[in-house]
Amino acid sequence: MREFRTWFGEFIDSISDYKYYVDFDKICRNVDKIKIELNILNSLIGSQNIESDFINLLKDYPEILKCIPILLAVRSNEIAITTEKENIIFDFKKQNLSPEEYSEFMDKTGLFDMIKNKKINNFVDYVTGIETGLDSNARKNRGGHLMENLVETYIIQSGFIKGESYFKEMYLKDIERLWNIDLSSISNMGKTAKRFDFVIKTESTIYAVETNFYSSGGSKLNETARSYKNIAIEAEGIAGFEFIWITDGKGWQTARNNLEETFDSMTNLYNINDLRNGILDKVIK
Repeated sequence: MREFRTWFGEFIDSISDYKYYVDFDKICRNVDKIKIELNILNSLIGSQNIESDFINLLKDYPEILKCIPILLAVRSNEIAITTEKENIIFDFKKQNLSPEEYSEFMDKTGLFDMIKNKKINNFVDYVTGIETGLDSNARKNRGGHLMENLVETYIIQSGFIKGESYFKEMYLKDIERLWNIDLSSISNMGKTAKRFDFVIKTESTIYAVETNFYSSGGSKLNETARSYKNIAIEAEGIAGFEFIWITDGKGWQTARNNLEETFDSMTNLYNINDLRNGILDKVIK
């Protein structure tokens, strides 16, 4: 007999893996795309005639324009500038202004000062640093998939094969069509386009799996607990179909009561510690 307090006490603070913090492979790919142009720009470092040297370089190598936005940590081919007199759009993919105007842009944004006074020593290294900083902003997106990725490793360890015996991000209507099963009680008679994180198919049963991890709380957690409780109740009346919910995270502290209510009424509610202890091998048959 499982006891909620013990089970809830196993919840963890974080599931960040080694690849969560910085995606160096992506950073290197981004830098490699403009590495030649960045090395051309290196010829400007320390120049005391920076304006004229830049204009001449741009005339000879117009392709260096595409490097300039990332020097300002901007991921865009266009940069808008508003002055007291006008609005200017600088296009760095297709030159739309004179070299002199681009030179003014470099001067007034402070890039010329950085280059002339050798505050930048190597553009490849400089952009690598910028890409690293920008990549930290992508952690939220990576974090959203961490729990799914973790659960998937346990599904694979249990011997299931992607595309054959388990499927990712599968809509309820596709489950109905593929295996000729009526799930209308879950979909509100087909009105709700429900998608499950994983679907595992054995000879006798279809297992729909939802996963999530909450490092921080919020009102959404109460609704999540209620919603999954309802799905579990409806699933009990469907032959050959089971609903599994795997969740974790200290964020559940703010919605502990709702989670406990769901725990008391739902058989297949598990955490990461359950996965480590082989729960999938025990419940999926």
